[in-house]
Amino acid sequence: TSCLCLSQTVIVLLVATFYTWFLPVTSPQRILIDPQAAPEYAHSIRLDGDIILGGLFPVHSRGDRGTPCGELKKEKGIHRLEAMMFAIDLINKDPELLPNITLGARILDTCSRDTYALEQSLTFVQALIERDGSDVRCANGDPPIFTKPDKIVGVIGAAASSVSIMVANILRLFKIPQISYASTAPELSDNTRYDFFSRVVPPDSYQAQAMMDIVTAMEWNYVSTLASEGNYGESGVEAFIQISRETGGVCIAQSLKIPREPRPGEFDKIIRRLLETSNARAIIMFANEDDIRRVLDAAKRNNQTGHFLWVGSDSWGSKISPVIGQERVAEGAITILPKRASVDAFDRYFRSRSLSNNRRNVWFAEFWEENFNCKLGMHGKRPGSLKKCTGLEKVGRDSSYEQEGKVQFVMDAVYAMAHALHRMHRELCYGYAGLCPRMANNIDGKELLSHIRAVSFNGSAGTPVVFNENGDAPGRYDIFQYQITNKSIAEYRVIGSWTNKLHLKVEAMQWRTGDPSLPASICSIPCRAGERKKVVKGVPCCWHCERCEGYHFQASEFTCELCPYEMRPDINRTGCVPIPIIKLEWHSPWAIIPVFISMLGIIATSFVIVTFVRYNDTPIVRASGREMSYVLLTGIFLCYAITFLMIATPDVGVCSFRRIFLGLGMCFSYAALLTKTNRIHRIFEQGKKSVTAPRFISPASQLVITFSLISVQLLGVFVWFAVDPPHTVVDYGEQRTQDPLAARGVLKCDISDLSLICSLGYSILLMVTCTVYAIKTRGVPETFNEAKPIGFTMYTTCIIWLAFIPIFFGTSQSAERMYIQTTTLTISLSLSASVSLGMLYMPKVYIILFHPEQNVPKRKRSFKAIVTAATMSGKLSQKGDRPNGEVKTELCESMETNSE
Repeated sequence: TSCLCLSQTVIVLLVATFYTWFLPVTSPQRILIDPQAAPEYAHSIRLDGDIILGGLFPVHSRGDRGTPCGELKKEKGIHRLEAMMFAIDLINKDPELLPNITLGARILDTCSRDTYALEQSLTFVQALIERDGSDVRCANGDPPIFTKPDKIVGVIGAAASSVSIMVANILRLFKIPQISYASTAPELSDNTRYDFFSRVVPPDSYQAQAMMDIVTAMEWNYVSTLASEGNYGESGVEAFIQISRETGGVCIAQSLKIPREPRPGEFDKIIRRLLETSNARAIIMFANEDDIRRVLDAAKRNNQTGHFLWVGSDSWGSKISPVIGQERVAEGAITILPKRASVDAFDRYFRSRSLSNNRRNVWFAEFWEENFNCKLGMHGKRPGSLKKCTGLEKVGRDSSYEQEGKVQFVMDAVYAMAHALHRMHRELCYGYAGLCPRMANNIDGKELLSHIRAVSFNGSAGTPVVFNENGDAPGRYDIFQYQITNKSIAEYRVIGSWTNKLHLKVEAMQWRTGDPSLPASICSIPCRAGERKKVVKGVPCCWHCERCEGYHFQASEFTCELCPYEMRPDINRTGCVPIPIIKLEWHSPWAIIPVFISMLGIIATSFVIVTFVRYNDTPIVRASGREMSYVLLTGIFLCYAITFLMIATPDVGVCSFRRIFLGLGMCFSYAALLTKTNRIHRIFEQGKKSVTAPRFISPASQLVITFSLISVQLLGVFVWFAVDPPHTVVDYGEQRTQDPLAARGVLKCDISDLSLICSLGYSILLMVTCTVYAIKTRGVPETFNEAKPIGFTMYTTCIIWLAFIPIFFGTSQSAERMYIQTTTLTISLSLSASVSLGMLYMPKVYIILFHPEQNVPKRKRSFKAIVTAATMSGKLSQKGDRPNGEVKTELCESMETNSE
């Protein structure tokens, strides 16, 4: 016996030494096996069979420092390994699957520790190593006897990704296929490094994509990640971060790691660090359930209940242990779990297990004590318990029972191996009952792997079991939310699923009790319409919002552009709309006043014309120069009438008439007055020299002179027409205010201020010249032939136009420019016409209508007598010898008679 034990120890040492040569390539750790310690942890389950499968399960948790194994894991350990044995039982009873072939098993405890699992997995490769007994001798000199180890053709497991990675490194050296039921690290998808590894659960790369889709659906763009140190947590977070970089739109505020051996206060420190980016409320967690529970507890201690929005991976899933006692802080947590279903047959099987019928499970007695909180005899594992086990306890009756979530996948992994062996047997041993020599002597692991990758069947829960080229199962997940109902009952509720695409029932989600609103986890609030994002450098999810000012609109999410000149931003500043076009309306106060004055002036002018026509042959009408009076009255009428053209809606016709009549009315008026004052001046200048009358003082001559002056104005207008034909324009600059909403385009005739002054300039020149002559004839006695009324008219008119010029040009920058200038111009024209009408014609009309006794003819005199009498009358009038009216009438009549 001692020789046999020594031989086994040497084999283990040889395998360990062999592995240490390869380990630097596959793992940074080196394993040293203590030969004395090996038997202490040699507990395993062995089931005989034609084909032996290996099994790796976390029957115990990780032990404290110095010990490899800790407390028993009832669900993750016992449930899962029993699921493997149950699946083997079903396969062995199935006449269609591996007929006449019995499956056996060698099941080991990994103790949730990768290094310990590696030591245990050396058992699986013992049969594949040649034994050299030349240096081994028994005490009596006989050659050693070696026990034949089990030849493992495939391994089911392990659970933790870190354990599977460690074990996969050695199994691939001996070409032993491995199918995991729970390892989800994306690293294991690398078919160049883990080519003999397969799994019936989807990798975390799918899970990370599902979690990213959840974050996107919730409109969160600023999240933090939290991972347990190790392959599972770090690989899952790395996959999530990689997807966020590729897709964009989600930024990682912080990426924190939970140490493998956390120090006291470590979790409080993690919570404080997460609060440094308080806007990142969503926390993406790839952590084991112990770390999840301690993180939630730290959040509760730091009064952060309801702040964080937890998004947990399948390690959280729908487990009760992480959230028990801290339901409020976990409320609203979204968790993900590979799609699964409870296997009813396993429930019936496991509930029927007892100490008497389950002796093949070497850990079942320990489970019994743990499950029923009792003690089995003096050597029980629970010395502190006073209650003794009776052995009559029943699972599910005397203790709570709920099927562990990965039971389905354990059974699927066993069945996947069985289906692959069945395909291989059908190919190599067709028509052969039991194992043929080609399979009995040696099962090629590489060939078996190809059959594993090709299997396709419905698993224990009715879902398809298939593998891709990397040995990964398709991604199928259920999405849960931890909710507290109105009855204060906390439970996980299915709110969606993910199968290559997210299907989420947002209406079924519930956050803080009674709060239906969707919580936010964003760095910056979305910019409002008309605001562009100014992104913070290096953090595309954080930005400042800047308003598109002035005439700029929001062209894209990040830019503002200037609207075309004739357009302005709409009310939301998301586009441009045409600037409203306005004109001077008839109902505007700026138009009502000029129109009212013009209408009064037109009525008064028409009344004067009618009166003069009716009393055309009376002395006063004849004395005022009938022909020139009608020309002057026509000009006055046109000055009033131009108001209507200036207010009318601009078009080509209106603009044409504006050009013609704008200066024509003044030209008529001041041409006639200039001709009159010039005639008076020439008469009296000529009278000082001789008794002969000057030339061109007859009515016909006066009309010719007047219309000659008027023709100059018309000639200038026709030249203007030829050089620049009249047309309308919309002036967007006149009322382009700082506030685009107040901007207006002004519809106007294409007449610039310079053109306007040029059009009126000739009439102003006539007015100034007429004023000069009025000054020169101011000495004519008794207002001879209207000399003084004309003078007063011209003085007043000059004052009006001197006031007009600064008002007109001083308001050129005003937003009300169109109204002020148009109103000022029309009122100035109307006032000029009113002054002429009032001073020159209203006194005559008054005499004609109310004092007809003064409208009588006087005797006729010669030109010299008239001039002499006028001179003398001026002197006499200073002494008050004769009434002014009499002299005036006489002189006027005499001048009119002589001029005829």
